[in-house]
Amino acid sequence: QVQLVESGGGLVQPGGSLRLSCAASGRTLSNFITGWFRQAPGKEREFVARIDSSGGRAYNTDSVKGRFSISRDNAKNTVYLQMNSLKPEDTAVYYCAIGGWSSSYASDYDDWGRGTRVTVSS
Repeated sequence: QVQLVESGGGLVQPGGSLRLSCAASGRTLSNFITGWFRQAPGKEREFVARIDSSGGRAYNTDSVKGRFSISRDNAKNTVYLQMNSLKPEDTAVYYCAIGGWSSSYASDYDDWGRGTRVTVSS
């Protein structure tokens, strides 16, 4: 059974950085699409970034362009989301998910972690 565990969230000042981790067990992440999504209070879950089995990357360019970067460590079976130049509007619970379809839609992902909270505030 697959288990995804996110970590690395916390409170950070505007302009700061965080690196989120998504550690997997029961699945080899390099065989799947791994996506990062976020959900702010009162808003729908939003696609942030994904990385496919060959290492190809895609981002929600409107909201995170040039600031966030997704990567994967196959040896650790972990996907990371490096977040720089954080803004208050980045405040949300961040989730990782895996699926077999290179998609930006949450419904196309089969397994989800429980999320890690990121708060950007002074």
